[in-house]
Amino acid sequence: MTDEFEQVILVDEADEALRDGDKWQIHQDGLLHRAFSIFVFNSAGECLIQQRAGGKYHSAGKWANSCCGHPRPGEATSVAAACRLEEEVGLRVPLSFGFKSRYVAHLDNDMIENEIPHLYFGRTDAAPVLNPDEVQAVKWVSLGTLAKEISAAPEQYAAWLRHYIEAHLDELTEWQSRP
Repeated sequence: MTDEFEQVILVDEADEALRDGDKWQIHQDGLLHRAFSIFVFNSAGECLIQQRAGGKYHSAGKWANSCCGHPRPGEATSVAAACRLEEEVGLRVPLSFGFKSRYVAHLDNDMIENEIPHLYFGRTDAAPVLNPDEVQAVKWVSLGTLAKEISAAPEQYAAWLRHYIEAHLDELTEWQSRP
């Protein structure tokens, strides 16, 4: 399914589904929708981050968290998260729901992210297998180093990853230290 015809779930501020909408149009209009973001940690406590493929419709080439996306209508958010993690970086990892966030960000290509993302966490030492349509590179990095790198060069990082590090570093650190 191509991005231009993919459907996402529009929600209200309580994350209650309202209706479906075209992913491209929703991001142009900045309508509130449901999303997910995944943070995968290894046994050293490092977080897997990915560099988005150059052909992505926004934030191309920017570094983001392990995986992110949108559940499709009728698809459970947890199922969508696990499927996309495998599709993007080839990892089958048990995921645990952590918390929801809320942010708005103006992106390149006149796109607006207005999301309530569900954050999931997982742990693995397996080597990622990249889908080149989605990801051009990955690396493992500590949250402290990531926060410093974002502070030094924010333009190299996706808006949502900057938001998570700025607004939720304590929660991310708590999940990073869980067994």
